[in-house]
Amino acid sequence: MFDNLDELIKLWFAEDIGDGDHTTLSSIPADAMGKQQLIIKEEGIVAGIEVAKRVFAAFDPELKMTQYLKDGDRVKPGDVAFVVEGRTQSLLQTERLMLNIMQRMSGVATRTAEYVKLVEGTKCRVLDTRKTTPGLRMLEKEAVRIGGGCNHRIGLFDMILLKDNHVDFAGGIANAIRRAQEYLKEKGKNLKIEIEVRSFAELQEALETGGIDRIMLDNFSPADTRKAVEIIGGRVEVESSGGITYDTLREYAECGVDVISVGALTHSVKSLDMSFKAVK
Repeated sequence: MFDNLDELIKLWFAEDIGDGDHTTLSSIPADAMGKQQLIIKEEGIVAGIEVAKRVFAAFDPELKMTQYLKDGDRVKPGDVAFVVEGRTQSLLQTERLMLNIMQRMSGVATRTAEYVKLVEGTKCRVLDTRKTTPGLRMLEKEAVRIGGGCNHRIGLFDMILLKDNHVDFAGGIANAIRRAQEYLKEKGKNLKIEIEVRSFAELQEALETGGIDRIMLDNFSPADTRKAVEIIGGRVEVESSGGITYDTLREYAECGVDVISVGALTHSVKSLDMSFKAVK
């Protein structure tokens, strides 16, 4: 679990509750006790249970969760993920935040699992991107991992990825790569370098310059991807990106690329339907 989760939970509660949940505080006695269960209403992959635990504990340490499912389990309508018992006021005030997290993360995990299944039998891995919801990146990237995918990079700080705009502003492939190499040496950093190429000419220039760890083939057709993989010949990792859909993913994977990055895992995912209902 990521380091700043507790800080994020405080921000989320501040956003949702403000100076108080006046509906709950006015209608439910402070000493009332209750029980609620999380019911799955749609097939998919459940994710976010471990985060939900932290949400409940942060708001009211006396809330007790009985867990029946774990992150990564395949679920169907009617499945109960967990039951939570404790102060009714606490249950009602944590309900929406917990559901927002669980539904979003489960949607991402479910979408990821669908894409991962498409590349079964190949060496290809499915990667996420930085096309995430501001403030929720770590949740969404954790959900990708739970769904069987891999995290490309967390942010701009843990890898050098020279994309088309970097290349154009730097004055070309070779300039961009050499400046990145010089920067890492000067700063004493050990980061992987990836370069995006848009043509076979740029691919050749990247290979001739050297000192890179991965080449991203941007908007290459399947036929050109296969040809590029042959030219690279295993010297560096190969990533396919741009214009790849659910329907074409398998075709690209069969070209021999090592990874395919898919923005759709996080940028336009549908939440998984579930509800948190009172147990009478």
